[in-house]
Amino acid sequence: MQTDSMTEAGTFSEEERAAVYRAIMTRRDVRDEFLPDPIEDDVLWRILTAAHHAPSVGFMQPWNFILVRDEARRKAVWQAFSKANDEAARLFEGEKAALYRNLKLEGILKAPLGICVTCDPDRAGPVVLGRTHNPRMDSYSTVCAIQNLWLAARAEGIGMGWVSIFHDADLRAILGIPDRIEIVGWLCLGKVRELYSEPELQVKGWRKRLVLEELVFEEGWQGPT
Repeated sequence: MQTDSMTEAGTFSEEERAAVYRAIMTRRDVRDEFLPDPIEDDVLWRILTAAHHAPSVGFMQPWNFILVRDEARRKAVWQAFSKANDEAARLFEGEKAALYRNLKLEGILKAPLGICVTCDPDRAGPVVLGRTHNPRMDSYSTVCAIQNLWLAARAEGIGMGWVSIFHDADLRAILGIPDRIEIVGWLCLGKVRELYSEPELQVKGWRKRLVLEELVFEEGWQGPT
């Protein structure tokens, strides 16, 4: 390896570290706090650039980002979500069912921008370094891009929500996505004035954050079998 391709590693300054951790700790899944104002192009491209610099197995960079601003197309996506959401609601019982129906689980129409993030499993050819024994590594890489996008959006004051309640076939029909391409998620993006101080699902009693110490094992599996 040529030494001129290397750069010095080092810790961030205290202020830089604080900014990174603040973005992580205050990131929220935004659903109902979006403002109608459009996202400026330079801000959007900074966020997308951050997503594109995510790690990917074999450097395959399998992601695409379909930007959807058209109101009629977002309405069609919302209708697809609503159909799937009604189906999901019937899977819960008792108090969970009532709470589920009272939760707002998306901001598809309220957010001025939707991004459908996809994964192309063929981008690096049939044999990919690092994917030879786990075929889902391309999907995991795409999720890393979404996380980068989310944290960059938080740093820019842009809210983001990830919508996963769809039938793939519905989104494929609306956006013309071929069958070989995996749909990873629909992201709602827009400016926000306020965010929840804690995750919304925790605030509204759906689940609590787990205790980290109970999730960290030493040298091997120590959880339920």
